[in-house]
Amino acid sequence: MRNSRKLFPAFLLLLCVALRTMAAQLPTQADQYFTALAREKGFSGVVLVAKDGKPLFEKSYGMANYELSVPNTVNTRFRLGSVTKPFTSLAVMMLAEQGKLKLEDPLCNYIERCPTAWKPVTLHHLLSHTSGIKNFTDMPEYMAIMQTAQSHLDGLNLVKSLPLAFQPGERFSYSNTGYVLLGVVIEKASGTTYQEYLQKNVFEPLGMKHTGYDSSTQILEQRASGYSTEDGRLANARFINMRLPFSAGALYSTVGDLMLWDQALTQGRLLSAGSLEKMLTPVLDNYAYG
Repeated sequence: MRNSRKLFPAFLLLLCVALRTMAAQLPTQADQYFTALAREKGFSGVVLVAKDGKPLFEKSYGMANYELSVPNTVNTRFRLGSVTKPFTSLAVMMLAEQGKLKLEDPLCNYIERCPTAWKPVTLHHLLSHTSGIKNFTDMPEYMAIMQTAQSHLDGLNLVKSLPLAFQPGERFSYSNTGYVLLGVVIEKASGTTYQEYLQKNVFEPLGMKHTGYDSSTQILEQRASGYSTEDGRLANARFINMRLPFSAGALYSTVGDLMLWDQALTQGRLLSAGSLEKMLTPVLDNYAYG
């Protein structure tokens, strides 16, 4: 027993040395990995690894624009796609804390000419993808309106007359429609636009100067172009009017801004501990709120 007490401090010392060595090696090992990934698999993007709010590794790879030979930098702004959804769920939780809505509220409290089929749906169902409302991006007509849509309402109109796929809460089914509807709820409850609410209550307070709602007409410095593959070759991604994805997928940001947001969220600077736990607790299929 006496020997084990002597060994324990030595073990802790060795462990601390090992952890410091691992942290010191991380930048080199991470760079080797992502350099190989860029060379062999065409990875293009920005990587940031942080611990306790401090970046341990941050580096860009590939091109922001291949046609103009513009490389990515750590400040390149990318479309977030569905990473927009956590911001939408955050806004709903903030409004709930402000007493402007309740998660148990029926969706139809916030929707004009709400379909009868949607009456059992609550905000909780939308947040957790358990509403049964069909996903408008799965509809055959979606591709036809992707470029020409005038607003997010064009997407909602594709499914507004359809019955629910299942009873609310019965199962999980990923639905962009649900998160577009949450954007409508946010605007109704806050009395301002989705974009303005996030700007005033999240982006500006956190110093997220490189984050916002994307627009094809806006001149946006260091914006990354979008790409896809066709027959195994790189191609320009199809144009999408960003009014359509709305609160389900229309934000842009940088890795640095996302780190600011992550730290503020996990440190309880945006939500109370109870609301944060609610937001991060899985409901079905290991999916929480956004």
